[in-house]
Amino acid sequence: MRLKVSRQVVLLAVLGVLLVVVVMARRGESPSRTDPRAGGGRQASTTATGKETPVADLRLDRLKAEESELGPTTRNPFQFKAKPAPPRAEASAPKAPVVVAPPPVPQGPPPPPPIALKYIGVLETAQGRVAIFRDTGGDIVNGKEGDIIDGRYRLLKIGAESADLAYVDGRGRQTIRLSGQ
Repeated sequence: MRLKVSRQVVLLAVLGVLLVVVVMARRGESPSRTDPRAGGGRQASTTATGKETPVADLRLDRLKAEESELGPTTRNPFQFKAKPAPPRAEASAPKAPVVVAPPPVPQGPPPPPPIALKYIGVLETAQGRVAIFRDTGGDIVNGKEGDIIDGRYRLLKIGAESADLAYVDGRGRQTIRLSGQ
């Protein structure tokens, strides 16, 4: 194992030295060092045809700011100042009384409590479909469409994954989904 690692290290060192030699040789062949005509590059530039074109002179006097019609500004974005106080309201003006609206009163009787049955499943019998429910006490209750279940609920419709129930007096219709428990 140690022999393989040392061979890899030696191979990487040889490749590194070879890479350094190639880079040094390339730098020695750059056209800027072999061409004696090339200068600092500021006086003239050479095009593909070999003609030299002069570089335009800089006119620094054009960069000076001209006097503006506006006066000097007093704003300093790097300096923080306290905000000015808001103007005071007149004490002689009477304030309008604040009227608090009472909370809305619910209309009609409260809704009935939710039906406390769990829909366990459905049985296909010769007499028709029978829905199976479990009440809060854990007792199993079943019935067909139109039957009164647990003395409080009427079974309106039996579906494959849900059953529709309502209170016996017709209020509070609810769809109970299949729970499987």
